[in-house]
Amino acid sequence: MKRTSQNILKCFATVFTVAILFMSCEDQYKRVGEEAVKPIFPQGVAQNFTLTYTETVEAMSSQDSANSRVIAVLTSPISEDFDNLSFKFRTFPKGLKVDFFDEKNQKSVISADYGIVYSQTDLIDLRGNVVIESYDGKKLETDQLYFDRKNNWIFTEAAFTYTNPDDGTVMDGEGMDFNKDFSFFKANKTFGLMTIKEEEGEQQ
Repeated sequence: MKRTSQNILKCFATVFTVAILFMSCEDQYKRVGEEAVKPIFPQGVAQNFTLTYTETVEAMSSQDSANSRVIAVLTSPISEDFDNLSFKFRTFPKGLKVDFFDEKNQKSVISADYGIVYSQTDLIDLRGNVVIESYDGKKLETDQLYFDRKNNWIFTEAAFTYTNPDDGTVMDGEGMDFNKDFSFFKANKTFGLMTIKEEEGEQQ
C-alpha cells in the first residue's frame, strides 16, 4: 500500500513538473513574440494637412535675385508623422490629393484613399481608388500607384484603365509607367482598346 501511494505521489510530481515547464516555456515564447514586434507610434498627427512643394526659379534681371513657383500641393484630412524613425515616412490614412503644376501653371490632380510619403527616397505610395486626371483631360484609374517625385516618374504593376480624350479611347491593362504629364506612356500588358468617339456618334 505504501509503495502504491509513493508511486502515485511520484506520478503527480512528474506531471506537475512537466506542466510547469510547459507553462514557463509558453510564457517565455509569448514575451519574446511581443518584444519581436514592437508597436510604432507617430511623433505627431496633423488635421487638415497641407504641404506645398516649390522650386526656385532664377530671375532673368539679376543673378542675385530669385523667386519660387509652386510645383505641387498635397492636402489630406489627417497626416501621421513618423519622421522619428530611422526610415522616415508620413502616412495619410484618410486619403490625400496632390495638385501638380507644370511650367505653364496647368494643373493635374492625383487622388487616393490612402498614401505614404517616404521622406528619404522622395517616393509616394498611393493605394485604393487611385485616380490621375491631367490638365488636358487624360485619366488613369488603378488600385495602387507609385510616384517618384525626384524623377517625376509614375509607375504601377496593378491593373489600370486609361482614358485618352485626344484619340477618344479607353485602354485596360496591367503594369505601366509614364511621366507626370503623360507625354511618355508605356503599358506592360493591354487587354483591350475601346473607341469612345464612335460610341458617342452612334448614340447621336
